[in-house]
Amino acid sequence: MLKLFSIALFLFCSLLNAQDLFKFDLIQKGEQDANTLLVVGGIQGDEPGGFISASLLATHYEITKGSLWIVPNLNFYSIIKRSRGPHGDMNRKFAELSEEDPEYEAIQRIKSYIKDENVKLVVNLHDGSGFYRKTYEDDMHAPHRWGQCSIIDQSNIDVEVYSNLEEISSSVVKYVNEHLIKDEHKYHVHNTRTKEGDKEMEKTLTYFAINEGKAAFGNEASKNLATHQRVYYHLLALEKYMDIMGIEYKRKFTLDSDGVYSAINNDIHISLYEEKISLPLAQIRDIVNYFPIKKDGVVDFKASNPLLAIIKNGNTYVIQYGNRRLSRLNADYLDMDEDYNIVKFSVDGKEVDVKFGEILKVENSFVVHKANSFRVNVIGYVNKSGIETGVEIEKKQIQKRFSIDKTGTTYRVEYYNKEKFVGMVLVRFKN
Repeated sequence: MLKLFSIALFLFCSLLNAQDLFKFDLIQKGEQDANTLLVVGGIQGDEPGGFISASLLATHYEITKGSLWIVPNLNFYSIIKRSRGPHGDMNRKFAELSEEDPEYEAIQRIKSYIKDENVKLVVNLHDGSGFYRKTYEDDMHAPHRWGQCSIIDQSNIDVEVYSNLEEISSSVVKYVNEHLIKDEHKYHVHNTRTKEGDKEMEKTLTYFAINEGKAAFGNEASKNLATHQRVYYHLLALEKYMDIMGIEYKRKFTLDSDGVYSAINNDIHISLYEEKISLPLAQIRDIVNYFPIKKDGVVDFKASNPLLAIIKNGNTYVIQYGNRRLSRLNADYLDMDEDYNIVKFSVDGKEVDVKFGEILKVENSFVVHKANSFRVNVIGYVNKSGIETGVEIEKKQIQKRFSIDKTGTTYRVEYYNKEKFVGMVLVRFKN
C-alpha cells in the first residue's frame, strides 16, 4: 500500500523558491515517548548512502516498541541537484545563520526537532571519502579520510541518559565490525574533539545537538563503496543505536548486501490522480510517451518513498528518486473524468472486477470487457477492426516498445469518455 509522503508538483525550470518546494519530511514511527531517536539523512545531496538509508528506515521498518523520528531528505533540493549544497554546505549552518539565507527556515525547523524534549539521541548520516584510520596507512586509509567511522564531538556530555558518547560509539563500531563485507571496511571511532578548537565542526548539526544536551553521533560510510553497501553499513549502525535505546523493530528485508540492493531498487512506485494511475518504477523505461496529464499541468501523486518526486520541465515530467532520474513522462494533456472506477476483464479465462490503478498479472491472455460507452486503448496493440474490447489479447500481439518497463512485460490499458481520460489499468505478463 502506498504511503503518502508527498502530493506535489515540483517545478524544475523556475526554482527561485526551491526551499518551499522541496521541504523535508519528518516521519514519526512507533509510540511517541521521551526516549526518541532522531535520524537525519540528506543534509548533503551528494551522499546517497545516508539519505537512502534513512528512507529505507522510514519505509521498510516497523517500530514495535519505542519512538523513532526520521528526516530522510533534509536538504531535498541538494539531493535533486546532486550537489553537496547549492546554497553552501548546510552542515556548516548550525552556529550562525542569516535570516536571508535560503535554508534559514529549514535549519530552524530541524533545530526545533533536535531540541524537542522527547529526543534523546541524534544520528546524522553521511558518506565520506576513503577509509578513516587513526594512523596513516596510505592516502585512502588515513586520519584525513572520513569513510567508515562513527563520529563523536567529545567523549562525554552532562546529561541523564546516553552521556558516554565514546562508549556508545565504540559499541556501535564493534557491532558493525562483526558484520563486515570485507576487512577493509572496518569501522573506527573518530572523536573530532570539536570544543578544543575545531571551528568547522563547531558549525555542524551534531555539535548543535550536543550543546542542546542531546547525545549526537555522525555515521559515515565510505564513498569508495557501492551505494547499497554504504546503506548496509548505515543500517547496521542504526539497528545498534535502536538496540541501545531499547527500540524494537521488524525489518521487511534481509540485512545483507543483496537484500539491501533489492529493497532500494525493486520496491518503489507512485500513483497519480487519486490512484487512477499506478506506476511501478523498478524497471520503468527511460522515456514514457503520451502519458496522461491533467490539462492544467498539475500532477498530484502518492509515493512509496520520501525520496520520490515528479519534476516538471516544459512538457516533460521527470520522475526523480533521490539524485537518480528514473524516467521522463512526455505529457499528453487531457481533461479528466473522475467519476468511474471499476471495470471488468477476463484474465486467462477468469472474469475479474478491476479498479483503475491496479496491476493485473496475466499468464497467457486477457480480454477487456466493454464498459459503458468508454473507448479503450490497449497501448501498442493493433488489429484490423480497430476494436480493442471483447477480443482476446496475447503478449505477442502488443508491440514491445510500448511497454512501460524495460523488460517488456507491462502494458497500459487506458479508458476514455469521449475525449476525457477516465483511468488506467496495467497488464503485466509473466516474464
